[in-house]
Amino acid sequence: MSKDSKQDKSGRDGHYATLRRAVRDAKRERGEIPTPQQKRQKSNKDWKPPQLQPEQVFLYGLHTVRAALENPERKLIKLSVTQNAFARLDIGEPDALPFPVEFVSPQDIDKVLGPEAIHQGVMLETRPLPLRRLEALKDSPLLLVLDQVTDPHNVGAIMRSAVAFGAGAIVTTQRHSPTESGVLAKSASGALELIPYIQITNLADALEELHRLGFQTIGLDSEGPAPLEGTFVADKVALVLGSEGKGLRQKTRETVAALARLDMPGAIKSLNVSNAAAVALYATRQHLAKAK
Repeated sequence: MSKDSKQDKSGRDGHYATLRRAVRDAKRERGEIPTPQQKRQKSNKDWKPPQLQPEQVFLYGLHTVRAALENPERKLIKLSVTQNAFARLDIGEPDALPFPVEFVSPQDIDKVLGPEAIHQGVMLETRPLPLRRLEALKDSPLLLVLDQVTDPHNVGAIMRSAVAFGAGAIVTTQRHSPTESGVLAKSASGALELIPYIQITNLADALEELHRLGFQTIGLDSEGPAPLEGTFVADKVALVLGSEGKGLRQKTRETVAALARLDMPGAIKSLNVSNAAAVALYATRQHLAKAK
């Protein structure tokens, strides 16, 4: 093989490698594939979280921050970002933006978020989104209700599925559910900005209100009396999912209009709550499409 041929092949290989990296980075930003853990110089025991002030939230990750910047309901305080991450955000010149931009090193962000946060060189200080109640429901025939689902990673993944399947809101309790945070927002991969996260005081009362609004409330239970697909009787559905370990509380089980299970032919009969939410949302969308 001639020297020129080797150079041509090397150039093509480099070009394709660049394209592959660009596609992979885009998928990571959208949350479609995991971001590999970055190597840190310090261990967890060397880091102490800063004392957050009331109404102070730090969001991080390219896709999460970009979605927050595009949300008109977000009150933005300051963007801390590396030069490389700012170029990837592609949001214009820093002096022209309506909020302060501070260029920092990745280690500066580590000091605030901790060594395990996959921040991709960007951190946004904001105020929490406005609190919403049931009257904030969108005109959607599909809702998700969470009965004390406490893990912010699970709630974030549920948010992402809810947006993907066009749910109008996520309803959860004020107690025993995650508040808005960087972990929740990063797990939601931008979905926190796209769906109302409605926190209510009393779940049983909220379910009764949904009944008055015409929703069939269906609680998911691995030992439910019938498959979810055979339980639908209305053209407005609120799916109710229980906590990671205990499932639905007894009061919730007594209040929902129906209990149903996800029929699974395999040896495992239960799923992680975020996976169960995605499967149930798909099945409900199939029903609602036929009900039109």
